[in-house]
Amino acid sequence: MIDLHSHTTASDGQHSPAELLSLAASAGVTALAVTDHDTVAGLGEAAEAARAHGVELVPGIELSAFVLKREVHILGHFVRPDFEELASFAARLGVEREQRMERMVEQLRRLGFPVTMGDVRAVAGSAQLGRPHLARVLVERGWCLDVKEAFDRFLGAGRSAWVDRYKLDGREAIRLIHRAGGTATLAHPGSSKVERHELRMLAKDGLDGLEALHADENPSVREKYLKFAKEFDLVTTGGSDFHGEQVTPGKRPGDSTTPPENFARLRARAASQSARPG
Repeated sequence: MIDLHSHTTASDGQHSPAELLSLAASAGVTALAVTDHDTVAGLGEAAEAARAHGVELVPGIELSAFVLKREVHILGHFVRPDFEELASFAARLGVEREQRMERMVEQLRRLGFPVTMGDVRAVAGSAQLGRPHLARVLVERGWCLDVKEAFDRFLGAGRSAWVDRYKLDGREAIRLIHRAGGTATLAHPGSSKVERHELRMLAKDGLDGLEALHADENPSVREKYLKFAKEFDLVTTGGSDFHGEQVTPGKRPGDSTTPPENFARLRARAASQSARPG
């Protein structure tokens, strides 16, 4: 059971890296990619826990980027956690996330919801600040029924508390992942509503994989992206996108998996990236 998409408290997940690996092992997962948003901070703890549980850890990251004007999420698999450029980029984004959160909190206060940065930090702990943390504050205060409602009413793109973010170009996201020795896979293309021409552009820019087997994709959408993956020679991957029961109810590690032969293909592509000079 190979799950190539999961999150911890290092970004917007509910569980620590050690807790996540324990849950994954209990679910029968044999290989797990920890792909926190814009950070590799949880990979050290994850590696130690993976060894303890006999699970193969695939060190990863999930970068938010843009192709044309569409926001997409690009998973980096087999990245080197100690790659200085990747760590520096994550640190810069951490500052940007802090500033963005301050503006979103202010927007909510103007709407009559007395939220503070202290409330958000209490939920986030040491993690990179993200909208799910603010959404959980709204749920805990009783202003929203669940995280989905918080996004639908306030925090989603174009909603009343939305604040635009730094826009990393998709091509540069792929190049950064490649420089870190990893492979670049487009996450949940269906929920991102990625069109063929956008996928074609990313494939030309060096995209390695397509998460057509994401837990949220329905059969017809899955078939559509499986065809695109074949057309553009992209490795098809699967992942649960597990964040924790409180953040993504109904999901658990291993809910969607990557076929072993596809995992082997992705690993081979990562090896070819690592073998390149520089």
